[in-house]
Amino acid sequence: MANRQPRKDALLTVDEVYRKPIGPASDPKSLYALLLRFVAWRRERNWSETTLKTQTHHSYRFIQWSAERGLHYAGEITRPVLERYQRHLHQYRKKNGEPLSPRTQRTTLQPLQVWFRWMTQQGLILANPAADLELPRLEKRLPRHILSVEEVEQVLSLADLTTAQGIRDRALMELLWSTGIRRAEAANLAVYSVDGSRKTLTVVQGKGKKDRVIPIGDRALWWVQHYLHQVRPALIVNPDLKVLFVAMDGVKGLQPNGITHAVGHYIKTSGLATWGSCHLFRHAMATQMLENGADIRWIQAMLGHASLESTQIYTQVSIRALQAVHTATHPAVLKDSNPASVE
Repeated sequence: MANRQPRKDALLTVDEVYRKPIGPASDPKSLYALLLRFVAWRRERNWSETTLKTQTHHSYRFIQWSAERGLHYAGEITRPVLERYQRHLHQYRKKNGEPLSPRTQRTTLQPLQVWFRWMTQQGLILANPAADLELPRLEKRLPRHILSVEEVEQVLSLADLTTAQGIRDRALMELLWSTGIRRAEAANLAVYSVDGSRKTLTVVQGKGKKDRVIPIGDRALWWVQHYLHQVRPALIVNPDLKVLFVAMDGVKGLQPNGITHAVGHYIKTSGLATWGSCHLFRHAMATQMLENGADIRWIQAMLGHASLESTQIYTQVSIRALQAVHTATHPAVLKDSNPASVE
């Protein structure tokens, strides 16, 4: 019966969790009270709101699951209980009948490991029941679709340049392709983030609360400045609004979900892919630069990857150099492109 519980894909915010206490919430030793205490502790140490949201959401779901089984206190959570929860995740089926992916299961369990480790360090529990919990192994998968240069151009051409929204969207997509920034980073850009004289883009407090300065190409720079000077002033309602990409009502900035919706519309309209938006431009930028000879460490710096391991996936999808080597060295490569002519 637990497998038929409705699942909300949207992450719960800290405020939402505060409004929905579970079990003996007033007891400072309850799981619910300890979650709020942990989130407050992390916020005091300047963890990002995105991390806090993820931590809160998955821990809160675990508290719900535990409460349904009469478990309300940290001392009642043992290794077998966590393994039972892990089996619950493995057996869970979404509304479409599909199981949770190993990555989703792992993402759900990792915040619990962090939370219980904190409880142990704070002396709130004697031993960490999640210390040796073996998480699902991740499958190493390549991006489903890497846009070619021609395909990117096809998507970009779909923006209606006779409208303000079309120009805004074209500038946004040109910037995503040129710099490979994430959608949340694009949403946080300010009007002063682009330095036209230096041809750079400053990303403030990107993933991991890290700033970085990255180059922006001449073409993307032209589109951004065209939008900035010719379109944006007519859109904004509040002149004090400093965000670069604004919503069409001119009241607030374009939010990450709004960016996904805007870019995803052009991707789907192109017919090149049935899913995906901003990350397709990110994948395209990294792969195409590698194929044109860029060092992988420069790609790592542009993408803002903390580890080179995250960037190395693009060496596996960058096929052009490998094709050239294969053509030049494999003895079975046909010199005549017509196989029928080979006797």
